[in-house]
Order: sequence, then C-alpha cells, then structure tokens
Amino acid sequence: MAKKHTPTAEREMALNQRMNAKLARKIKAQQKVSKTVWSGLGMMGLIGWAVVVPTLLGAALGIWIDHHHPGPRSWTLALLMMGLTLGCFNAWRWVDKEHQAIHKQDKEDE
Repeated sequence: MAKKHTPTAEREMALNQRMNAKLARKIKAQQKVSKTVWSGLGMMGLIGWAVVVPTLLGAALGIWIDHHHPGPRSWTLALLMMGLTLGCFNAWRWVDKEHQAIHKQDKEDE
C-alpha cells in the first residue's frame, strides 16, 4: 500500500528540506571562517617574508658593492629598492594566485 502524501505532509517535507539546506550552509560557513582566519594569518606571514627577503638581499648586495667598488652612486639604495619592488611583485602574484584558487573552489562548491 502506497503512502498518500497530504498537503500538510508535503509542506512539512519541504520545510524539512529547507532547514537541512540552511543547516548545511551554516556548518560549511563556520568551518570556512575558522579556516580563513588561520590561513589569513599564515598568508600574512608568508607575504611578509616574500617582501622582506628580497629587500634585505638587495640591501646586502648593495652594501657589498658599495664597500668593494665605491663610486658616485649608492648601489645600496638602488638594490634595496629593486629588492623591495621584486618582493612586492612576488607577494602580489602569490596573493592573486590564492585569490583565484579560492574563487575557483567557491564556484565548484556551488
């Protein structure tokens, strides 16, 4: 004998499905927030080092060149700026790659 669905039962089933969908979205959002916070902090550290290391290497190389080959120009300042520019470009490229990966994952989840 087949179970007959009354209008009330159908409304309850529809309500139950909507509530389950909302609950699933809420759980997913909560997981994503905690993941985002920690990954954001880690990303800030990586970005910082991605900028600092080339800047310091450029400054160190410039100091060495200025010490061993003195001249009218400051290689320290020039290479420091070059290292800073390279570090910022590197960090921007890395953040852009992560941004695209996040949006790709969001589109796949939908």
